[in-house]
Amino acid sequence: MSGRLSRRRLLAGTGVASAALLAGSGVAGVGVAIGAAAATPAGDDPGAVLAFRGPHQGGIATPPQKALVFAAFDVTTDRAGLAALLSQWTGAAERLTAGQPVEGPDGPFDPPPDTGEAVGLPPSRLTLTLGFGPPLFDGRFGLSRRRPAALVDLPAFAGDDLDPSLGGGDLCIQACADDPQVAFHAIHDLTRIALGSATIRYYQVGLARTASGGSAQPSPRNLLGFHDGTANINPDDRDVMDRFVWVDGSGDQRWMVGGTYLVVRRIRIHLEAWDRSTLADQERTIGRVKVSGAPLGSTRASDPVDLGAVGYGGQPTIPADAHIRMAAPATNSGQAILRRGYSFADGVDPTTGELDAGLYFLCFQKDPRLQFVPIQTRLAGNDALTPYLLHTGSGIFACPPGLAEGQTFGHGLV
Repeated sequence: MSGRLSRRRLLAGTGVASAALLAGSGVAGVGVAIGAAAATPAGDDPGAVLAFRGPHQGGIATPPQKALVFAAFDVTTDRAGLAALLSQWTGAAERLTAGQPVEGPDGPFDPPPDTGEAVGLPPSRLTLTLGFGPPLFDGRFGLSRRRPAALVDLPAFAGDDLDPSLGGGDLCIQACADDPQVAFHAIHDLTRIALGSATIRYYQVGLARTASGGSAQPSPRNLLGFHDGTANINPDDRDVMDRFVWVDGSGDQRWMVGGTYLVVRRIRIHLEAWDRSTLADQERTIGRVKVSGAPLGSTRASDPVDLGAVGYGGQPTIPADAHIRMAAPATNSGQAILRRGYSFADGVDPTTGELDAGLYFLCFQKDPRLQFVPIQTRLAGNDALTPYLLHTGSGIFACPPGLAEGQTFGHGLV
């Protein structure tokens, strides 16, 4: 197949038409087609192409797509090799998000330039988001002085049981698309391009989004059976995004202006224990009605959360340790984060026979020191939901701003 033949043309030729962690508290949410200037309305058009270049990376303010493939990498080359890899990734990512195959040597004795599993598939709103992890600034590449102060090593939180092989990393790429095979294809191709320069450290598939992404996108249900993301930051609100998500000029590293910080947490849910709890216990744990999604004491999912409401016997209608109370901006010094997580199901834990399933939690913010870290510290010590959760993987990444024409990943850094 010629590297110049687009998936869209093939499609036409074949005639194919086609922490606040869980329950909508609005304080927690990583990105993919680099640079969409603003959120693109969610739609049902599988041929939709999202902008790759612009002031911000895509996959952050973008209404969440249906599927996620997230990968972190360890770099095995030198600084020049890192710059070359980021340049190659840029060219490939721009083509992939446009629904086109990766270009490269295409002779009879060369490996195919594209892995090929997305031939005939439309772009499916694919986005690709790049992030730099703390280890990238450890001195191997001469970047120690370029590490942002906000790119902190996350502290240990109460109840963590972290597997080092499920966290960390020099680089990350988040691929999101409305077709899971399109997202997989993007990570597959970028991993192939990285051979000899970087090795994949961990990899996670998300099977369904767990947060809403604007007023036009309804809140989904998570694996607990509750609506999720109801009170999430609205990425259509530019003032709120500027306040809580996008890095401004007050930081210590100019190369991060217009970017954001991503925190990733792999959170296993003890579904067997949750399934044995009563409906009343579940609703008190979350602070919402399970079927309607309404805050306790209200009637609609969209109703504001009234933390001051008092019920029978003078007790708070929303319990003092309910998840939505513990995660609410009002109880976290007014701070909020943009959540963009996905449910996962990775088979059965062979040691317990229980499902290895839960939430792959992704959240973006201006400064994790003021946002995720204090919020998660509060949740881990007080949230009624905590006994049902086990945090097994963790990562933090600096996601730079989007790319102008002619720029490549790492612009202003490498």
